Amino acid sequence: MALVSGLRIEGFVIVSADGRLANAHNVMPDDLKIEGDKRFFTAALDRADLVVHGRHSQEEQPNAPKRCRLILTGKVAATAPDPDNPKALLWNPAGCPFEAASREAGVTSGMVAIIGGPGVFGMFMDRYDTFWLSVAPRVRIPDGEPCFPGVPARTPQQVLAAHGLHAGAPQLIDAAHDVSVTPWRRVL
Repeated sequence: MALVSGLRIEGFVIVSADGRLANAHNVMPDDLKIEGDKRFFTAALDRADLVVHGRHSQEEQPNAPKRCRLILTGKVAATAPDPDNPKALLWNPAGCPFEAASREAGVTSGMVAIIGGPGVFGMFMDRYDTFWLSVAPRVRIPDGEPCFPGVPARTPQQVLAAHGLHAGAPQLIDAAHDVSVTPWRRVL
């Protein structure tokens, strides 16, 4: 259960078979830009009331400028308007708790979509109501950026389970690439 009353916290990521979400330069490789996952991700973000991500994690979609968002940074004391996006706040978690930042963004209920990167995912690990883990089993990024703190020593699935999340039934979202998404839910 989310710790903020009225907010449902959901995470979203697609990873390679070796648990990576980006290459060594923090760029998502084209091999992970899979149509079925893009459709799933876009539909989820269209339902989100707030999107939370770091400076390298953002969606490249037509509706992206319309979405209310928090962008994690160490360049502000607490929160500040994003000079490049009127729908976004820059947020420093060291200077402002999530609850206050979400209120400042005007979001006190609904779904919060956490879209990365690894440090951002890690901050919310004990707060997710659901984490949607998409896996591209044919893609490997051996020197890439792990999706969560603790990967590759543990698999993404082991990390989620260690934080009290339980796997639901996987859904095939792209048959051509054998990509499925599994909801990992907190069971109360």
